[in-house]
Amino acid sequence: MLLLMCCMPETPRFLLTQHKRQEAMAAAQFLWGSEQVWEEPPVGVEHQGFHLAQLRHPGIYKPFIIGISLMVFQQLSGINAVMFYAESIFEEAKFKDSSLASVIVGTIQVLFTAVAAIIMDRAGRRLLLASSGVVMVFSASAFGAYFRLTQGGPSNSSHVDLLAPVSMEPTNASVELAWLAVGSMCLFTAGFAMGWGPIPWLLMSEIFPLHVKGVATGVCVLSNWLMAFLVTKEFSSLMEVLRPYGAFWLASAFCIVSVLFTLFCIPETKGKTLEQITAHFEGQ
Repeated sequence: MLLLMCCMPETPRFLLTQHKRQEAMAAAQFLWGSEQVWEEPPVGVEHQGFHLAQLRHPGIYKPFIIGISLMVFQQLSGINAVMFYAESIFEEAKFKDSSLASVIVGTIQVLFTAVAAIIMDRAGRRLLLASSGVVMVFSASAFGAYFRLTQGGPSNSSHVDLLAPVSMEPTNASVELAWLAVGSMCLFTAGFAMGWGPIPWLLMSEIFPLHVKGVATGVCVLSNWLMAFLVTKEFSSLMEVLRPYGAFWLASAFCIVSVLFTLFCIPETKGKTLEQITAHFEGQ
């Protein structure tokens, strides 16, 4: 990666802020294969930087809220919990080699992320995010239903064995239910890879004005890793309090909220310039 980055030019927009138009045209030619028409940024934009007072402007705080919310919802979707259960679910489904679970799930992620990359500029970001969220709602609900049906009533024990959600000697019925879990897990992974996996990172690069992009991107990435840490750390406790089915139904509820957030708060950025997106946030 270090060696390859030595061949990467600076972005055309950054070069324009440095009044290096020829270098910007060369960078555009290198990156996109054509010299696009670029407008010179306003005078002094390269010296603006980020100040907390700028958060009063809708063109700044709205992208901040959207970017952070995207990262939070990505982690609250339950993707880490589904990945955690992958191998044990495949064991319950009587796979000869349950270690193939990670290979199968990884293959699904790669394939559907590739599909998302191909159709993203045709379908649009909002449609893929909303569709992805809907798929995750139903698959997470089915995943929770699997645990509800296999665990039966509440136990007197306050401990939840995360690696053995069903009995050690599963009946034919429990094996059939395990296939419900396998199907919902694969569907959830595919839905996540189609939308809530890649698109938040893409939107983060599209919605922030140039002079705050560095700080804003850093805050969003920090939010993502902070939520990943909290979800991973507290997931076991959540399973004990809500039981596994309750934990996954809670993730399904967060997915519902993420769909509503997409429909009502996230603008479509497909085919729009940064100036058009900023104007939208500013109500122009």
